[in-house]
Amino acid sequence: MITTTTGTVAGRTITESLGVVRGTTVRARHVGRDIMAAIRMLVGGEVEEYTKLVAEAREQSMDRMTAEARSLGAHAVVGVRFGTSMVAQGAAELLVYGTAVRFADQEG
Repeated sequence: MITTTTGTVAGRTITESLGVVRGTTVRARHVGRDIMAAIRMLVGGEVEEYTKLVAEAREQSMDRMTAEARSLGAHAVVGVRFGTSMVAQGAAELLVYGTAVRFADQEG
């Protein structure tokens, strides 16, 4: 499935907008990761434990959004945006959303 932050897809004609689709996940920090992250913060550098956590959340949210788009019969999701919010101490939501669309030149 094509996903793009732009409102169009080069070489394709959007003929139908199927509405907003979204995917979300809430992730909590892990005590073991927090200990390693605290050590890394003391010495500097990338906090790989949190980088991995955010990457996993982003992928899961994208998977959920594209699954919703597929269930509507979409060919692509345009105007994709990400958002985050703190849900509770140590837990954050990652939200991805966009507009599910169909192309003129593609069946199914």
